[in-house]
Amino acid sequence: MTTAPPRQDWQSPVPGRGVLPEHRATLARSVRLLSAFRHEQSNPEYFYDLMARDTVAQLGSYTDLVGATVIDVGTGSGFFARALTATGARCTGIDHDLTELTANNVSGPNTFIASALALPFRTGSVDVCFSSNVLEHVPSPWRMADEMVRVTRPGGTVFLSFTNWLSPWGGHETSPWHYFGGDRAARRYERRNGRPPKNRYGHSLHPVSVSAALRWARGRDDVNVLDAVPRYHPRWAGRIVRIPGLREIATWNLVLILRKKGP
Repeated sequence: MTTAPPRQDWQSPVPGRGVLPEHRATLARSVRLLSAFRHEQSNPEYFYDLMARDTVAQLGSYTDLVGATVIDVGTGSGFFARALTATGARCTGIDHDLTELTANNVSGPNTFIASALALPFRTGSVDVCFSSNVLEHVPSPWRMADEMVRVTRPGGTVFLSFTNWLSPWGGHETSPWHYFGGDRAARRYERRNGRPPKNRYGHSLHPVSVSAALRWARGRDDVNVLDAVPRYHPRWAGRIVRIPGLREIATWNLVLILRKKGP
């Protein structure tokens, strides 16, 4: 007789049904998430599993995920897609790169290769369009954001999160030297490591700002902005998004939650 492993609090207790804990943006949570960044390269499964569980709980505080059709834009190895599916969502993941889909020896379910700049879905066809830390990796970020809104149905939700360029982690593995210029930071990384960075400035990493994201979201007449908050910060620190200049450095990672308006 075998004993089933203990169920995590975000996993489905009944097939097709999900239970999500209340998402609480506390200081303890912030410390836990930021500390996990140390393990991104050495133990990616631990890092991304933790991030996925936290992010899906955050998304679940804005919309019911049970039975929802969800697109995970830039799904990579599918950590977020699996966490979404565990809540009872029907999730499809897309990524432009086959190597990303098979990275970490883990492949996500219901995934295929496609471009975030031309999503292969009908207009207004999904309940939720989700993307985590992909926007800064596409050459036309607001075209990708436009596509996410397009495929979302009226009344549906868009969850868009990205690392802004002037945050301490804006240069990704070349940080914090990106503050002296993206090209210079990339050259320094290559000299020290004997290989170019995975996230190459101007090729697979592009400078995206908090102010540009807010202008894009607030400038659309087909969405309501439900929230614009720092992803990893305690809830009380969310007011920094209102302060020009400071928000570009202190936000670290911005989450936009949008609700698409009806016809």
